[in-house]
Amino acid sequence: MTFHPNAAALKLTWRKSSRSNDSGNCVEVACLDGSASLIRDSKDPSGPALAFDRAAHEAFIRAVATGEFDFGLL
Repeated sequence: MTFHPNAAALKLTWRKSSRSNDSGNCVEVACLDGSASLIRDSKDPSGPALAFDRAAHEAFIRAVATGEFDFGLL
């Protein structure tokens, strides 16, 4: 994972998470050159993003899908 301070300047196509809710807790993801994903807070589209290589992003998605981060907060 790396920090990308000026992701908005890249002119990428961002997609909002299908798990977004009305309270504004949303993330957006964009593909960067086919080998990395950028993730940002949808409330701050001109702000920074986190960059993940393909393997790390896929591992994160698998972990979310299997409930690894479900800590009883919802």
